Amino acid sequence: MSYFNVRVYGLLINKNQQILLSDEHEKGRFFTKFPGGGVEIGEGLIDALKREFMEECNVEIEILSHFYTTDFYEKSSFNESQIISVYYLVEAKDDLKLDFKNTPFDFSEGSEQSFRWQSLSTLMSDLVTFKTDKTVVDLINKHFQ
Repeated sequence: MSYFNVRVYGLLINKNQQILLSDEHEKGRFFTKFPGGGVEIGEGLIDALKREFMEECNVEIEILSHFYTTDFYEKSSFNESQIISVYYLVEAKDDLKLDFKNTPFDFSEGSEQSFRWQSLSTLMSDLVTFKTDKTVVDLINKHFQ
């Protein structure tokens, strides 16, 4: 059975021109992506992104602007769904109180997710895992360089 899997992600850039990346381990796979996740039934994109940031980062965000929506076919890495991803530029309403890491997949005990800042000047598509995220990195580089 094929179906659409709608995802929403936030591009959070700090005052040091660094973007927030999420390293995760799920279903036996390690991957790096932007913070965010799946839209639930009955939820809009913005509400989903705000919920995801509260769940993952314990911070309220403000949506600054739409940045990109998937415009090509991408099959999920985890099931038979077709991924549609929507990316927004976001701003945190408060300081993030996360245990930021310097190396990928440096999980705290009992956790399957860690966060790190990546300088925009060294952001490359091979630093993220999924096809749509790689496309977004290329767009970020064009937009912010």
